[in-house]
Amino acid sequence: MIGVNTWVWVSPLTDETLAELAPRIAGWGFDLVELPIERPGDWDPGRAADLLAGLGLGASVVLTTPPGRELVGAAPATVRQTQDYLRHCVDVAVTVGAPAVSGPAYASVGRAWRMSPDERRAIYAELRENIKPVTAYAAERGVRIGVEPLNRYETSVLNTVEQALEALPEECGLALDTYHMNIEEKDPAQAVRAAGARIAHVQVCGTDRGTPGADRFDWPGFIAALDDAGYAGPLVIESFTADNKTIATAASVWRPLAPTQDALATEGLAFLRTVRS
Repeated sequence: MIGVNTWVWVSPLTDETLAELAPRIAGWGFDLVELPIERPGDWDPGRAADLLAGLGLGASVVLTTPPGRELVGAAPATVRQTQDYLRHCVDVAVTVGAPAVSGPAYASVGRAWRMSPDERRAIYAELRENIKPVTAYAAERGVRIGVEPLNRYETSVLNTVEQALEALPEECGLALDTYHMNIEEKDPAQAVRAAGARIAHVQVCGTDRGTPGADRFDWPGFIAALDDAGYAGPLVIESFTADNKTIATAASVWRPLAPTQDALATEGLAFLRTVRS
């Protein structure tokens, strides 16, 4: 299965923009649409579920961590609010039929600080403690939490699969993103194999955040590693539009990454069909 995140075109997602995008995404031949939850209430999960079902599209759900969504190094009230948000994301996933909720569920994007080895161990212990109620809530509802390591410019908490495996409880899955892996992993394929059955979700894009395949990434090696790991879930194109000031600044998208956003999606889909059926 191959999907695409609506961030390729818009942020935040709304009922109106999804109603405009989803038929086009289905017409191009994608299998699913990835739905970001920036603020609860931006779009209606029941309405989205009906729309996608009518088009024969599946769904995946991604969480967001703007400033103030923290599971580590934060006041207890902030942690509780973040846990409540993550539970909401699980509820949305149930409604739209998504098997996982994925994203950097530990600290806000852009928040980074130096840690000694002892400080890092303490942060990881705190993360394990604070994410367990969320993973338990998700498991009761048949949803998996996929925690995403980000690159060093966006966080200092989890940058690699190795760190994620150390930090997260066994019942918590991993979400892998080729953009971050290309920066942080010495061998992305080896990291995929190390993640193994813990892989809950995979996002893909070119090494410049653009079209997958129009880059220098070892796609055949990466796909072979996913097969070895037994991952049968979707590959979802995640990129961002430079036309939205807020998201372009957050993702450091300073120029167009393809001739058009439609081309980024459709050419990426065509390439991914050649490397994974």
